[in-house]
Amino acid sequence: MQLPRTSEDLDLLFGALADATRRGIVERLAVGEATVTELAAPFSISLPGISRHLKVLERASLITRSQQGRWRRARRERGELLKKQAEKADQTEEGLAKREAEEERKPAWQPLRKQQP
Repeated sequence: MQLPRTSEDLDLLFGALADATRRGIVERLAVGEATVTELAAPFSISLPGISRHLKVLERASLITRSQQGRWRRARRERGELLKKQAEKADQTEEGLAKREAEEERKPAWQPLRKQQP
């Protein structure tokens, strides 16, 4: 069984949450949407630095960003993590059922084939 997208999505997700600054941003966005300037306030990071962190979080589907005039706002995507976990669980169950069915069709043992010189 192959999980092409889910594994990559989880890599992005865990990679995004591995950084303390990004976790802080996600915690702040749990309260409500905020501008890049508001998100940068508690950190000693430049606005472009915060924007790079936001891009990583957006790629991991943890937040969405929008622009209203000169203001760039970020909002937390609710339920993305749970949705990804549910998808992973569904695919894992599907794969297990497939493998069990394949194992039932195989004989318990297979005779060795003689190699021809």
